[in-house]
Amino acid sequence: MTKKINLFANLKSDFASGLVVFLVALPLCLGIAMASGAPLFSGIIAGVIGGIVVGYLSQSHISVSGPAAGLTAIILTAITDFGAFDVFLLSVFIAGLIQLALGFLKAGSISNYFPTNVIEGMLAGIGIIIILKQIPHAFGYDADFEGDQAFIQNDGSNSFSFLFDVLNHINLGAVVISFVSLVILISWDKVPFLKRLKLVPGALVAVILGVLLNEFFISTGSSLAIAKEHLVSLPVPKSFDDFKSIIITPNFSAVTNPQVWVVAVTIAIVASIETLLCIEASDRMDVQKRYTDTNVELRAQGIGNIASSLLGGLPMTSVVVRSSANNNAGAKSKMSSIIHGVLLLISVLSIPAILNKIPLATLATVLILVGYKLAKPATFMHFWEKGKYQFVPFIATLVFVVATDLLKGVALGIIISIIFVLRGNLKRAYIFKKEEYEDGDVIHIDLAQEVSFLNKAAIKQTLSEIPENSKVIINAHDTEYIAHDVLDLIREFKETRAIDENIKVKLKGFKEAYELENTPDNNNHVTIEHYYDVAKRALVKKEQKEKF
Repeated sequence: MTKKINLFANLKSDFASGLVVFLVALPLCLGIAMASGAPLFSGIIAGVIGGIVVGYLSQSHISVSGPAAGLTAIILTAITDFGAFDVFLLSVFIAGLIQLALGFLKAGSISNYFPTNVIEGMLAGIGIIIILKQIPHAFGYDADFEGDQAFIQNDGSNSFSFLFDVLNHINLGAVVISFVSLVILISWDKVPFLKRLKLVPGALVAVILGVLLNEFFISTGSSLAIAKEHLVSLPVPKSFDDFKSIIITPNFSAVTNPQVWVVAVTIAIVASIETLLCIEASDRMDVQKRYTDTNVELRAQGIGNIASSLLGGLPMTSVVVRSSANNNAGAKSKMSSIIHGVLLLISVLSIPAILNKIPLATLATVLILVGYKLAKPATFMHFWEKGKYQFVPFIATLVFVVATDLLKGVALGIIISIIFVLRGNLKRAYIFKKEEYEDGDVIHIDLAQEVSFLNKAAIKQTLSEIPENSKVIINAHDTEYIAHDVLDLIREFKETRAIDENIKVKLKGFKEAYELENTPDNNNHVTIEHYYDVAKRALVKKEQKEKF
């Protein structure tokens, strides 16, 4: 039974984080719509639906949905081929139905097979992309649209060469505003007094000061004044008819067009995979370590895409950039996502002229800090210290996410992880030796460098064939990784069968890395018994709590 959630329990922190996500999402929604060749308001509509509808239906407390940069190429090609936006909306509608069906078919469980180092590599790669793409905006060079994640540009240049172009297009006013914004954001993150002002997020203060500074530059005729093209550019409806024209409905008469179905399936697959990746990443970022039902998430995304298409909006996914900004801003529940959607709706209908005064440089600074937190050096050191089996898939995923795209990068990371597992299993998972002494056999089982769940069957059979009254030494001194399935098998053998059949078991070299919680001994090792003692204590604690 699903636990009932009080959406208003953390309203203070959720409102502040929702406000920050709103500020980040606004230019992204517009930029992605522009890059997709779609009406600008279609991006806003997708953001509103992603926040309110998907935010409410989803079980994820951190992720935020909206139009995604990963779909821009698909959308642009489809709209160009169809020659009509309403025909494309029909593909989005059908894609939503497919996602809904995938959710009921429990296809979301595929996310359980994404390795942690690959997910972390994806996050770090996204962080680097954000930094590379937002630095030009921070310096006042806005030739590239907000939300672009492509490494190779249409003119053949790349994200690194684009940074050198910035040197020829520096806007001093943007640099001043970016610097002020950076000081404010770091202060809000480091100064204890400011950190306690949860209802007034640093990003909001940075945005307000950025607007006031630029208005001051304009009013004094300063050369630092930032021109209109370097500010948020939101369409301003001037009449009720303008509002009516925003709503475009799908052209259902095109349902017999095979290409509509091809585009729908493509959107459904890509959007679902990106969503599942983001949900896994969001769950890892969640400080409360709550887990999301990915099948519920697919159904929520399906309903969201159906609703978005009926109102003239772009297709959406759960988005890493917004989810990261949400987490960094201190979101406690999915109410934050809902609030960001409500703020998008209210602001574009009531105060678009005010929003159009926000410098892109300020928003770029907010995103650069989000990118840094995703790709901070400590993450690289963490996987480096874990050894090559963890570091290589991590760094390969990161590089290919930056150089190609999210899906290709993750696919490569998973392939490398599988190769490592298979390579480890080409070697024996253990060496079996038997020595005879007067008081019985002494059997040595030396575990290999990596023991995965694929070795469980062989080890299980070996343990089952050990004769009564034997002595068994299981040595893991050279082992870097042991699957918990195998640990469970060894525990069951030691605690049950070994006792029944008078088999003496000695465990050697089981390291900290295998445990969820442990206390090292003098050799920086912990015994496997300690791991299970911790589990037992947790179980007893849980039973006592339930009785109480």
